[in-house]
Amino acid sequence: MATIKLKNVIKRFNEIETIHGVNLDLEDGEFVVFVGPSGCGKSTLLRLIAGLEDITDGSLEINGQNMNSVAPADRGVAMVFQSYALYPHMTVEENMSFGLRMTGVDPAKIKAQVANAASILQLESLLDRKPKQLSGGQRQRVAIGRAIVRQPEVFLFDEPLSNLDAELRVDMRIQIAQLHNRLKSSMIYVTHDQVEAMTLADKIVVLRAGNVEQVGSPLALYHNPANEFVAGFIGSPKMNFLDGKILAIDNESLATIDVAGQQITLTVDTNKVSVNENVKLGLRPEHVKETTQDADFSFTVEVDVAEHLGGTSFLYGHYKGHKLTIEASGQNLTQNGEAVTVGIAKKDCYLFNSKGEALVNRPIPTRS
Repeated sequence: MATIKLKNVIKRFNEIETIHGVNLDLEDGEFVVFVGPSGCGKSTLLRLIAGLEDITDGSLEINGQNMNSVAPADRGVAMVFQSYALYPHMTVEENMSFGLRMTGVDPAKIKAQVANAASILQLESLLDRKPKQLSGGQRQRVAIGRAIVRQPEVFLFDEPLSNLDAELRVDMRIQIAQLHNRLKSSMIYVTHDQVEAMTLADKIVVLRAGNVEQVGSPLALYHNPANEFVAGFIGSPKMNFLDGKILAIDNESLATIDVAGQQITLTVDTNKVSVNENVKLGLRPEHVKETTQDADFSFTVEVDVAEHLGGTSFLYGHYKGHKLTIEASGQNLTQNGEAVTVGIAKKDCYLFNSKGEALVNRPIPTRS
């Protein structure tokens, strides 16, 4: 296990800067997920930690030791790549033990560490097979096993589930979570899939264009995003956004907002917004209710497509030029082309200023 600190880390490729002064503190034993859209710099940041890319400026520390000039093999990290990178002519056992054999580790110790990793990953019966005899999920487990046998202080995962089908992705996601619970090791996991981030992470780092947008627990980012980008990226289906304008703000920070011709009132951070400023109202699909009972305001949505999945339904429609997604109950029978009146509670609303900054703080659920 290890603590990791990135201090003003910058990466340039020639004259192009791709990582812009990243500062992060990752605690001992945490499962940290780097998430963001393609090209945001998450894999580059992981490679900087692994030592596969050089840091242009700033510093990286693992357990208090500066790693800028330390070779990848001496950093105490092990990396699992998107591609399995298994040697096709070697057995599972030989693939898992290859790194240790190349560094001259005692054969008895190698055998013990391979047996331990195989037991953790339920690979005991597959040790004599070649990669071509394995399924995609089994090959990924072998790649993870190859990392486990090295007994690293930090595990690095670079989109390890991208090549698996949907069912296997869910299964492997559970296995990786169980692996972390068992090993208690520090893990950094890169993905563009926010569902993976939400289900695996102790801490999520949201990246955009080489910058850290927000760091926090999955529920903290979900319930209290720092800005419009994080709000729209975290959550599935994604948040709805409606254009609005601040009409007035009273002495108690209560703002009157015009949203598509309808006036609503919300308490806002007056340091970040002013009268006549354009804003965006954010509504998560599950907060757009099928009933107007107990609602603070309502509007009628024209449904374009209705998806009935049994346990839940998703209604995709529009309201005065704004696209809207509604998460409804499995008993909902709305059909394409119908109109539905939905209710919204103020406590479920998000609001963002013209810079995309959050204007409303919402409570984060805690265990009583």
